[in-house]
Amino acid sequence: MERLRIDDPASPAEATGPGGDFTRAADPWALFAAWMAEAEATEPNDPNAMALATAGADGLPDVRVVLLKGVDARGFVFYTNTESAKGDELRENPQAALVLHWKSLRRQVRARGPVSPVTREEADAYFESRARNSRIGAHASRQSRPLADRAILERAVAEVADRYGEGPVPRPENWTGFRIAPVSIEFWQDGPFRLHDRVRFTRDGGSSDGGAWRGARLYP
Repeated sequence: MERLRIDDPASPAEATGPGGDFTRAADPWALFAAWMAEAEATEPNDPNAMALATAGADGLPDVRVVLLKGVDARGFVFYTNTESAKGDELRENPQAALVLHWKSLRRQVRARGPVSPVTREEADAYFESRARNSRIGAHASRQSRPLADRAILERAVAEVADRYGEGPVPRPENWTGFRIAPVSIEFWQDGPFRLHDRVRFTRDGGSSDGGAWRGARLYP
């Protein structure tokens, strides 16, 4: 299983708060790294799967499951075709929300905030790390557009494979990453009789950059 890249993870003792009480943790990024490490050990597959919610200019919400591919103090990173439905919506309304749900641990993490593209260098580096067939597929797929039958897609894949042969497969211009810079991050742990434990972190001043993180315990 591919491990999620988390920059500068803290030790579990630093991350999970005094006495292991995560609702008293000081740093949401350290807590996220600790929880993700546990999920990678317990989830049967794709511990980095997350529901990603966006909305276009009409304000109608849209949601789908994508893979979280990077985390650091700047935010949560995922990759997509910019001409997909989510790409169109992010262009019209560059903000999003996400949730990761780990059933094996009975935990959730939620976050929301403005969205911006990653740098070309970041996108190129991640694209190069993908399996070759996945890179070919990124060229062949007109993501979210109507497809008459699968044979058309398979022919497109074969054509791209022939075009590049054994040479490098470059990143398409319409394929890149996006970073959600959260204004809030919430951690949820299942409790008996729906008496769950929750803590929500927000930045001083309410912005997505600058300002110290402050945690507040929430009612279930």
